[in-house]
Amino acid sequence: MKMIAALALSTAAVVAACSAGSPSTAAQNATGGIDASGAHPATPLADAPFTVQEVASFDEPWAMTFLPGTRLALVTEKAGKLKLWQEGGAVLDVAGVPAVAYGGQGGFGDVVLAPDFATSGMVYLSWVEAGDGGTFGAVVGRARLEQGDAPKLTGLQTVWKQHPKVSGRGHFSHRIAFSPDGKYLFIGSGERQKFDPAQDMKANLGKVLRLNPDGSVPADNPFAGAKASEGGGVTAQIWSLGHRNILGLAFDGTGQLWNQEMGPKGGDEVNLVAAKANYGYPIVSNGDHYDGRDIPDHPTRPEFAAPKLWWNPAVSPAGLAWYGGDLYPGWKNSLLMGALSGEGLVRMSINGDSLSKADRWDFGTRIREVEVREDGSVWLLTDGETGKLVKLVPKG
Repeated sequence: MKMIAALALSTAAVVAACSAGSPSTAAQNATGGIDASGAHPATPLADAPFTVQEVASFDEPWAMTFLPGTRLALVTEKAGKLKLWQEGGAVLDVAGVPAVAYGGQGGFGDVVLAPDFATSGMVYLSWVEAGDGGTFGAVVGRARLEQGDAPKLTGLQTVWKQHPKVSGRGHFSHRIAFSPDGKYLFIGSGERQKFDPAQDMKANLGKVLRLNPDGSVPADNPFAGAKASEGGGVTAQIWSLGHRNILGLAFDGTGQLWNQEMGPKGGDEVNLVAAKANYGYPIVSNGDHYDGRDIPDHPTRPEFAAPKLWWNPAVSPAGLAWYGGDLYPGWKNSLLMGALSGEGLVRMSINGDSLSKADRWDFGTRIREVEVREDGSVWLLTDGETGKLVKLVPKG
């Protein structure tokens, strides 16, 4: 707790120095300028409605999920380990995990529970595998979790792969979410820093995919009737297209699917994901190329779906979670998003199909993952080799 207290004090000093003379977040929200401009000033952690309790340490943690009815959670470490965290107990290695191609942005990725986990014990995982000729691609698989003193995965089966595998080790995305009715598996697939695949219907890169839990294609997918010459099975997986690097997928309480994605140089965005919608990348973005070349902004091409919110300067969004609880006043029906370069936590308020920027807290460290436990408490994973699992404890 001494480390957290020092973090809060140092963060408060830095933010106060940087934001002197700036209008308050509440004032900018009232005028709408905070959303229209892409800006989103941060609030010192000391002024947040919670304190930060450090709970455990991990080596490059990437994702986590709580096991219902327990005080246990599964945590992936990017280099290839799956951990079973036990509140108040030891952190155990889970055996039987797949081999991962670790490097760059690649490695072990997401972990989510099957909708019928209580009876099946099935978990879904994503990771990166190597292909021929120095290529790589993301994979999603499922296995049965056997708990106990020596937890392990059994019966690992691959249900989806990125196609095609390409060179480089960036923008795998490989985030997973199940629809609230448990019938469909949604996967975020990055465009692998290759730009054009996001608009290529013969590739599942730069897309959100919708599958049955076994990896087969639902008959009512928007492109399910694609012919072999048009991409066939790969095209049939596509739910939406024109995405960049999707590092968060979350359904809200009404069943709407949201995603966040990293923009290029600026232009990070949150989208309301709709079937058959094209979100425009790399043709449009509210950011620019890293070499300074301009990318036309979304309003120049109204045929593409525009983001509900965007950030410039970038915050580098990471994990995304919907909050429907009551532990934190005013948070009900919000999206919570981690920020990597933005080093903090972002809260957005949902109103129907609209979204507004609410709060941003400066943690002074990269936030990789956001999860909500069934008791309504919010937990975060900080990024890096000394990553921490932390709990947000409401004040008062």
